[in-house]
Amino acid sequence: MPAIGRVLQFHYMGREDIFWENPRFAGKAPEPKSKEWANFGGDKSWPSPQADWLKMVGRDWPPPAGFDAVAFQTQVENGAVELVSPVDASYGIRVRRKVQLDPAAPRMEIVTSYEKASGTWVKLGIGVITQARDPQRLFMVLPRKSQFPRGYILLQFSPPVDIQVRDGLVSLKRGTETSSQIGSDADTLLWMDEKYVLRIDSPRVPVAEYADQDTNTTIFTSANPQAYVELETFGPLTLMKPGDRIERKNTYTLLERTEQDPEAEAGKAAKIPLNFSDSAR
Repeated sequence: MPAIGRVLQFHYMGREDIFWENPRFAGKAPEPKSKEWANFGGDKSWPSPQADWLKMVGRDWPPPAGFDAVAFQTQVENGAVELVSPVDASYGIRVRRKVQLDPAAPRMEIVTSYEKASGTWVKLGIGVITQARDPQRLFMVLPRKSQFPRGYILLQFSPPVDIQVRDGLVSLKRGTETSSQIGSDADTLLWMDEKYVLRIDSPRVPVAEYADQDTNTTIFTSANPQAYVELETFGPLTLMKPGDRIERKNTYTLLERTEQDPEAEAGKAAKIPLNFSDSAR
């Protein structure tokens, strides 16, 4: 939705929503000067690391307005929709998000790019935050040899609810009483309810520098009353000067569940090869 700079929904036609939308902000416009975060939901991009926001913007929360609280322009080319932000005053960055649906499969590709348009050198990475509704379980699909002894690390808030690590998967539930955020070196994140699986792929770049204790994927779970989760992917940190451009591709695949056991379903979903249609590029 260009008016709020987000991809607000992705689901099977005529079926249940997958992304989380906040009914409190339905029909409202973002307010760039607001000191409170307008949490619309959907899929958006923020610069990483978040620890630099205070230095760059003068506040550590809410997110930089040019990334999160402005309307984007829209253009359509060869079946793809491109969302284009104004230049964020604090970072001197323009955000472009090219959204493409696969015509032959329930799959979406979003290429997010940052263009350094003005200001001094800045070191940052592309973050993509996907808010989804309350799941049955969440999964990180670990590489063959994770650099983290437990497969994940706790980044902030409380430890996750019912977290398990086995068969190459980190598995957890959303806690209702406390929030949690964990990070990993996984390339793939899975959201799952009783009917569907959402798979998000964003491969880690080898031998690159990442923020937040060298994690490139994180999962955040929100406590009640806002029953949502965030599946977050990050690109490597890059030193940018005016004229530079970086980009990051996320692939979103929807699957219908065929296994009653969540772990069995996750193992099956994790093994499906990515074949984004050439006609969709």
